[in-house]
Amino acid sequence: MRRRARRTALAALLLAAGATACLTGCRSGQGDTSSGDTTRSAGSTASAASAQSASASPSASTSTPTSTPKEPFTGLTGAQISERALKATTEARSLRMSGTVPDEESGGTIKIDIALDRRGDCAGTMGMNGQGEAELIKTGDTLYLKYDERFLRAQSKGEPQADTEALVSLLAGRWTKMSAGGADAKEMAGFCDLDKLLEDAGDSDDGTPTTVTRGKATTVDGTPAFTLYETDGSERNTVYVATEGKPYLLRFESGSKQEPGALSFTGYDEPVPAESPSGEVLDLDGLDGMTT
Repeated sequence: MRRRARRTALAALLLAAGATACLTGCRSGQGDTSSGDTTRSAGSTASAASAQSASASPSASTSTPTSTPKEPFTGLTGAQISERALKATTEARSLRMSGTVPDEESGGTIKIDIALDRRGDCAGTMGMNGQGEAELIKTGDTLYLKYDERFLRAQSKGEPQADTEALVSLLAGRWTKMSAGGADAKEMAGFCDLDKLLEDAGDSDDGTPTTVTRGKATTVDGTPAFTLYETDGSERNTVYVATEGKPYLLRFESGSKQEPGALSFTGYDEPVPAESPSGEVLDLDGLDGMTT
């Protein structure tokens, strides 16, 4: 029981790492005044994705960006636009992430849709390799999780059949809760820490030279945006930055064949629908003898 919850938390951390790398992808070099490509130092970029809790989650949409004739950020280099996007994004009080990121352990894909804020609250969903889904909510000091049957069976692969059936019978489609400060929830709860996520995004820099190139005006899900291309060796990632209001990061698309994926950022500074589930909730901390 507890081991299964712990494995789910570790999977979520993979997503958090991907999200942090994507935010870091907006980091640019200092003192750049050229008008063409610019060189910067940044951490490696990855991607991940989004979903909110079943009780109050708007559906996420990630349409293919469409070109528009407007040319924003006149006179700014790619690195300067990138730096502005990093600053705006890392100052956000809340945001929503949605998309996909590769799972190195399974060789498959992890999909998420999650909103989180600086209070440490979050709400969303995650799935692995298209095999079911888990919903999560963290509010205050409590972490709530609900798994569907497909997710539980996929995560129990290799376990004795009797244990799998007992797990499914107990947990499938049922909200559970545990202390966010407990050993089994600490890693998942840490994933809901927007302060830490954005701090890591702003500070991460591995010294790898990356070229940032201006693209063109476009839209992302109807939001006016500007395209930037980040080239690192043979890989070219694509970043979309908002051109109206604050220059938030809107979308990141990985150009890596080894680490494909895309991550969208929406819901900046909006309330996170992290409310305790209604109805019966299974208290995992209150279960005795369920430690395997």
